[in-house]
Amino acid sequence: MATYKPRNILITGAAGFIGCHVANRLVRNYPDYKIVVLDKLDYCSNLKNLNPSKSSPNFKFVAGDIGSADLVNYLLFTESIDTIMHFAAQTHVDISFGNSFEFTKNNIYGTHVLLEACKVTGQIRRFIHVSTDEVYGETEEDAVVGNHEASQLLPSNPYSATKAGAEMLVMAYGRSYGLPVITTRGNNVYGPNQFPEKLIPKFILLAMRGKALPIHGDGSHVRSYLYCEDVAEAFEVILHKGEVGHVYNIGTKKERRVIDVAKDVCKLVSMDPETSIEFVENRPFNDQRYFLDDQKLKNLGWSEQILWEDGLKKTMDWYTKHPDWWGDVSGALLPHPRMLMMPGGRNADSEEPNGTTTPVKGPKLPNSSSNL
Repeated sequence: MATYKPRNILITGAAGFIGCHVANRLVRNYPDYKIVVLDKLDYCSNLKNLNPSKSSPNFKFVAGDIGSADLVNYLLFTESIDTIMHFAAQTHVDISFGNSFEFTKNNIYGTHVLLEACKVTGQIRRFIHVSTDEVYGETEEDAVVGNHEASQLLPSNPYSATKAGAEMLVMAYGRSYGLPVITTRGNNVYGPNQFPEKLIPKFILLAMRGKALPIHGDGSHVRSYLYCEDVAEAFEVILHKGEVGHVYNIGTKKERRVIDVAKDVCKLVSMDPETSIEFVENRPFNDQRYFLDDQKLKNLGWSEQILWEDGLKKTMDWYTKHPDWWGDVSGALLPHPRMLMMPGGRNADSEEPNGTTTPVKGPKLPNSSSNL
């Protein structure tokens, strides 16, 4: 199997959660690669997530929006970009039910801008598009075989619908213009640096504050979780060994009910789950289960390494050491977060690479390009 060797990689949305772990890993492991991060620094991104890389000579950060065609074209030319890893997206399902136009703008239009820039410059040798398991829609409860990469896409919420739409554009540019595209679809990811609108960091921060953990519906909904470093390694493998035109699921067959996740968090902080868990109104539609077939990625040599108990403990330790990483996140900790409810949006200063700070003023609509 031929190994692809990039030179200059543009990673979009890498001040957000998954992207930062991928960027930091590549900067650390491949000093001969130049890593350029483009991120608009919205509410769920934080430049501190890139602290391990900011002093490295092979790292550069650019504050900007993937929706700006002029900026994207300029970066591709001036940085001689040959590889794009596209993480930038609006990702929170709850918010997509109330602010869906922003998801279309960020996830579909933003991806389209990147693809068109790749077509115009004609210099891209890999375009890795980061999608989600949610594009497959709900998996039947009794299914013993997970969705494989050729399964039908049946998204059931505005977020997953926009991610499926972006995938269609990626596929079309691959077919019509010969753009060397690869798509990934991943299970839920957890670990340090994740904005606490998502389930696990929300539960951890609420537990640390001695507050009840809210569960949508009856808690029977099933999800699969991968630790962030396992996922970063998966992207490292796909970057070097993934085949153009292919889709790769990044997943695990180890599933957990939401109520069991809450109980495991309670156990870590010695809280009684009987009195510390509250059941709240469900989402307008809440997929019961996502289940992936991950064999194709395993055939490239990747496998899950971090056990759930170890990963959850690592995550808890990180949030214990960094309780104020995100500033005021009271709005994100609501059972059904709406970022308009958050005082000041993020209310945290964003540290620039040179050590200066730029206040983030709000409130504002959730326009994130960086929370995958």
